[in-house]
Amino acid sequence: MATATTNTVDWKLIWAQRGFRYFFLAMFVSLFGQVIVMTLPGLFIPFFGGVLIDRIDRRYLGVLLDLVRGCFVLATAYIAWHGQLQLWHLYAMTLITGTGSAMYWATVNALVQEVIPSSQFTGANAAVLVGVQSGMLIAGAFVGFLYNTAGIAGILAIDGATYFVSAYCLYQVRRGYVSPRESQKYPREYSEATEATAEALETGVNPEVAEAGLSLAIYADMKEGFAYLKQQPLVLALGITHAIVMAGVVSANVVLVALANDILHAGPRGLGFLEAGWAIGAIVGGLIASQLPQSLRMPLYVVACAGLAVGHMATPFVAFLVGAVMMQILFGFCRALGGVVAQSSLMTIVPRHFMGRTQSAMAILTTVVQLFMSIVLGWVAQGAGLVVAYALLAVLYTGATVSAIRARQLLR
Repeated sequence: MATATTNTVDWKLIWAQRGFRYFFLAMFVSLFGQVIVMTLPGLFIPFFGGVLIDRIDRRYLGVLLDLVRGCFVLATAYIAWHGQLQLWHLYAMTLITGTGSAMYWATVNALVQEVIPSSQFTGANAAVLVGVQSGMLIAGAFVGFLYNTAGIAGILAIDGATYFVSAYCLYQVRRGYVSPRESQKYPREYSEATEATAEALETGVNPEVAEAGLSLAIYADMKEGFAYLKQQPLVLALGITHAIVMAGVVSANVVLVALANDILHAGPRGLGFLEAGWAIGAIVGGLIASQLPQSLRMPLYVVACAGLAVGHMATPFVAFLVGAVMMQILFGFCRALGGVVAQSSLMTIVPRHFMGRTQSAMAILTTVVQLFMSIVLGWVAQGAGLVVAYALLAVLYTGATVSAIRARQLLR
């Protein structure tokens, strides 16, 4: 019997289906929860985290963040090993690791500024980037080979163990307690509120004073951090450029899967090649950036941002896998070169007792732009097509290029 078809959407008929209503609610709640636990920490934790990074030893803070995250991941692995893993366990683990990650990268970037001579900032940032990209590349292959054998419990156990290895390595970076404020060159190092808070905490006589004074000190540090950024247009331009590039890199994953399926018709295998190409480009870019003379860094920074803009405009028209992989290599290369130049420049310019708040401000902006772009890209790709979606990414990177040009002008 022939079945009649129509192009008209009957919303009443769709919502009249009881099963579909529950299905829609389940999808909404699941994705809403996933976005909350992954994104919410990055929006709010850095406000407090930046102050904390600029108040206590970054080495100890990084060790603590690794240990806490490692314990929660291992606890989740233990639950999975006993066959009792539920969805809320994964949400809780993701919330804790996301909260830690919202502070971790700002912490370690600030720590690099302390333990490396200023003349070697570029090489150190390049080494960190190459290490991160190599680790991600190896980890992806490692999980792919081991998942069928080890299962989710084994993978989580390995993941949890890596946090403890990282904590040990951070602990070995140096000896003793080093305060970020020891070399402060600004007059307001200790206020009356801070001294009153310290006295109340030491004596324990007046906990109300301690609590109020601590809140006031944290607020004062946050206010000081925003004032610093407002007075430093070069730092602001570098931070905005870096945040836009990072947000664009992450949000581009929304359309990358569609590119592999709908344009390249390569499926998961093609997506793997695209991701590998990006990682290889990032490693090469990091290595080359470490060898650049000072006079070429900012001009190439502008070129890298412009290359991301032009490349994303052209990507949907490259309909064969080898060409698309070459484009991803270019994107990884440009992101790595730009990231190394931006971070090394910030480490040279920003005083170390402001570095935590500066990095945290960049992290907040990155999360906001990433969240906005991810939502818009999904909607645009579905409604208007991948060409328009990639054009939107090109516009975003054009904004980064303009900001990079501004940073170069200010640096002269």
